[in-house]
Amino acid sequence: MGIYNFLAFDLGATSGRSVIGTLENGKIKIRELTRFPNGIMELHGKFYWNLFGLYEHLKEGLIACADEGITPTSIGIDTWGVDIVPIGADGSILGLPRAYRDPYTNGAPEKFFEIVPREEVYEKTGIQIMNFNTLFQIFAAIKEGYTPIMKAERLLFMPDALSYMLTGKEICEYTIASTSQILDPRTGRLDESLLATAGVATDIFPEVQLPGSIIGTLTDALANETGIGSVNIAAVAGHDTASAVAAVPAADEKFAYLSSGTWSLMGIETKQPIITAESFRHNFTNEGGVDGTTRFLKNICGMWILEQCRKEWSRSGKEYSYSEIVAMTTDAEPFVCFINPDDSSFANPPSMLKAIEEFCVRTGQPAPHSDAQIIRCIFESLALRYREVLEMLEEISPFAIDVLHIIGGGSKNTLLNQFTANAIGKRVVAGPSEATAIGNIIMQAIGAGVIGSLAEARTIIRASVETEEFLPQQSDEWETAYKKFRTLR
Repeated sequence: MGIYNFLAFDLGATSGRSVIGTLENGKIKIRELTRFPNGIMELHGKFYWNLFGLYEHLKEGLIACADEGITPTSIGIDTWGVDIVPIGADGSILGLPRAYRDPYTNGAPEKFFEIVPREEVYEKTGIQIMNFNTLFQIFAAIKEGYTPIMKAERLLFMPDALSYMLTGKEICEYTIASTSQILDPRTGRLDESLLATAGVATDIFPEVQLPGSIIGTLTDALANETGIGSVNIAAVAGHDTASAVAAVPAADEKFAYLSSGTWSLMGIETKQPIITAESFRHNFTNEGGVDGTTRFLKNICGMWILEQCRKEWSRSGKEYSYSEIVAMTTDAEPFVCFINPDDSSFANPPSMLKAIEEFCVRTGQPAPHSDAQIIRCIFESLALRYREVLEMLEEISPFAIDVLHIIGGGSKNTLLNQFTANAIGKRVVAGPSEATAIGNIIMQAIGAGVIGSLAEARTIIRASVETEEFLPQQSDEWETAYKKFRTLR
């Protein structure tokens, strides 16, 4: 094997970065080139993503790569799911994409279910019912009379819109489309009847394309402006969780994964979608994976709650590093109070600190009395919620789950990892923290023919990254805490 370089753009809800991945001698090394902020912007009561700002940051990454004299084999882009960009008949971008936390979709599922029953929507798509799913975004936008969607000739998901800006080529990548609640996971095609009910035609999206293919090359203008030259843009697993799960360093299939970041996504990897009465009752989702797999999972509100608390503390002059947060949490009294991280009150409250206090009071618990106690409450509650979801998974999984792999930025949180092992009573393996970027890069390598399969890629990942193992402790105390947690609704 020679030396191959791949450029990955990994965009999350709060930040993005460009990463160079080098594949050599059966190992992969990654290195960050640029990092940039991302966030929701509010204008006249609507919430958007700054698509054009992101495009400028992508150009900066291309320039940084060229400045180092690197001509990558290809470039891949992954982002969060569900949000869409409207494209006009002349190819113009008609407006900024609405952000999934925009409250315009509140109540949209219930109104949609008056036309198509909830059970039928789930049976067709196997997707967890969440108000911000693309199906309900389109439905709400049409009901609202939102001009960019009403006038759109095409709709592109976020990574596809960014690749369109780089190449001029329109695609609909499979893993990102699978998050939308408009794709049938059995056929891999968009559901015409659901789209019609939402108010648009099926051809408003380009044809679904599997990860690992080439979208096109950089436009001549970008190739010249950035100095990187004519480079292929590859369709990777465009949904960041799909990229992250591809990088799980598992040796066999008997694992669950937790992609830990702003969102926590817990699931298993299966060969076929699981669409049953049980999966419907527990509101699990079937999203597209790589190499013919399905990601059977559930969304859990993750570090979003802590991130919002940190913003509030910062505004009052209190800046806590993660090492300080861990130290504060370790010293705080355990099991004082809990929250349900997936309660709707934590979706996007004006004050997260106030929302936590109000939840505790509403559920008959003492409110946290210090910043350290708030953080301890968040961490313990997340770990207990992970156990609750894992137990649901174990009811449905076609195989026994031996280990939980924690990947993504949250895998570096050793205290929460230990809490999670304590709560679930199973071995936890943490890492890689850079799972999304690694997954993006390995899919580029598979598309380029450098790596032959997902199994081969995971062998390379195991040889390349360090992981940390956590075993359960304090089982009795966590069992008591879990019983209390289950009563809070």
